Amino acid sequence: MPRVREIEVFRLTLPYGRRPESILVRLTDYGGMTGWGEIVEPPGLDKTWATLAETLAPALLGVDWEHPDEFAAVVGGTAGDMACWDLWARMRGVPLSHALGGTKTSLMATVRIGAERSLESLVGRVNKHICGGYAHVTLDVHPGWDIDPVRAVRHAFPGLAISIDAQAAYTDAEALLALDSYGIAVMERPFALADLTAHGDLQDQVAAAVAIEPSSETVIADYVTARAARALLLRPSRFGSLSEVRQAHDRAMAAGWDILCAGGQGTGLARAATVAVASMPGCTLPCDVTQPPRNAQIVLPPVGASGGVVAVPLTQPGLGHSVDEPRLRRLAKESFTASASRQ
Repeated sequence: MPRVREIEVFRLTLPYGRRPESILVRLTDYGGMTGWGEIVEPPGLDKTWATLAETLAPALLGVDWEHPDEFAAVVGGTAGDMACWDLWARMRGVPLSHALGGTKTSLMATVRIGAERSLESLVGRVNKHICGGYAHVTLDVHPGWDIDPVRAVRHAFPGLAISIDAQAAYTDAEALLALDSYGIAVMERPFALADLTAHGDLQDQVAAAVAIEPSSETVIADYVTARAARALLLRPSRFGSLSEVRQAHDRAMAAGWDILCAGGQGTGLARAATVAVASMPGCTLPCDVTQPPRNAQIVLPPVGASGGVVAVPLTQPGLGHSVDEPRLRRLAKESFTASASRQ
């Protein structure tokens, strides 16, 4: 039975891209075993930091518990919840993927490709990833950068599996309907999530699966009832706990939807949790764990794809990765520690 003796929380500015911020939580039990969690660029980061400082210690220190679900609503969101799951799985000697019901040993990966300076550079970048082993790409599109780039990639690579991600940039379906003729597998986030009608009208007219990115099982249920989508973009960081993520997975799977897992920037810990989620049986589409770059992670071994395939860590319990603590402490710009009184 887990019993937390010490809690450490770190706030980091990460050394890549837009230099996102991340919060890490480390739980240590009375036997010295640890569990790690992470949340990347949460809305209202300062508020999240304050909430963790106020809630974690009273909820966890010196308290006997049997399952992470007992604390899902009181441990400050995904970082605390992930740390509970990691510790719980490590104490039982099982990988997090198995603790969540995952069965896969490896995952097919997609790579997201943003807008390029020219069609030639786009095709060249896609070719580079194909040569690196990827059999699936996801092209970012928006009004003004959609039909031409998709056509160019399709003509250059007739057998390539292609999805598109509109990031809710569209208000009408005209261009999206035209894209369907190029054999698109999935159209991710075409409209604002609140516009269920637009999603339903589009799904009725395209062969591609329309994918939504909700943050609750209720939204999925509404879309299932309306037959307004056929795929779930499952981003664990958008949910309050891994149990909620699993419920969303189960709801979409029961409806016969395809599921693709994405997300996990940060230090690599959140990315490792995404890999564990993607090992669940309903996750039928290639997963997206292309960020952050390996050399920016503080987990060992780094999490990522090799030859277009992501290994699911099964030889180590919990998340399956250790943390480079000296590097973590160098990157941390703020931290606090709370300990239970001696028992």
